[in-house]
Amino acid sequence: MITLALSKGRIFDDSLPLLAAAGIEVLDDPEKSRKLILATNRSDLRVVLVRATDVPTYVQHGGADLGVAGLDVLLEHGAEHSAGGAGGNAGLYRPLDLRIARCRMSVATREDFDYAAAVRQGSRIRVATKYTQAARQHFAAKGVHVDLIKLYGSMELAPLTGLADAIVDLVSTGSTLKANRLVEVERIMDISSRLVVNAAALKVKREPLRALIDAFERAVEAQR
Repeated sequence: MITLALSKGRIFDDSLPLLAAAGIEVLDDPEKSRKLILATNRSDLRVVLVRATDVPTYVQHGGADLGVAGLDVLLEHGAEHSAGGAGGNAGLYRPLDLRIARCRMSVATREDFDYAAAVRQGSRIRVATKYTQAARQHFAAKGVHVDLIKLYGSMELAPLTGLADAIVDLVSTGSTLKANRLVEVERIMDISSRLVVNAAALKVKREPLRALIDAFERAVEAQR
């Protein structure tokens, strides 16, 4: 049995065409079912639904053979495990950029906050984000002094309430920022979802997993 870890929402929805191109159909709708383990049209393949931030953990530790995770999640996961001495993404193989769930990680501020001047003057900037590792690396590379405030949601509130001067968050259309009178002042990196595979499983289940990876790669190429 091969286990594929996915998260509900955009990544799940964007993964379906790739799965279909690989000849895989998920037989349950996660929005209508409470099941966390979903059957597919293949008796040897199942899908498990986990939180987006947990996909790398499930794959790395063998709870799933492979999964789909955003680059943002993988960067935070790798940095946290490196800090804990576990060798970053050891045991986690990233063979393919699936080019789905695309967005960007950016710095945003209130409309009346002069971010460029604050950076130029060497001011210490308070930044709220759940992407603390990526933010720390970005600002350190620029030589910008920041105090990072870890938040898990409603990031746009932080500058509006005075909790922070800026936020680092994922931006797609920018409509949420605009609705809250925030402006995108700096793009940090482009984000897309990656296929991740358990390195040990790739040795034990080499043929079926390699066939799946190749099928995903062909599906990605076909959608370019």
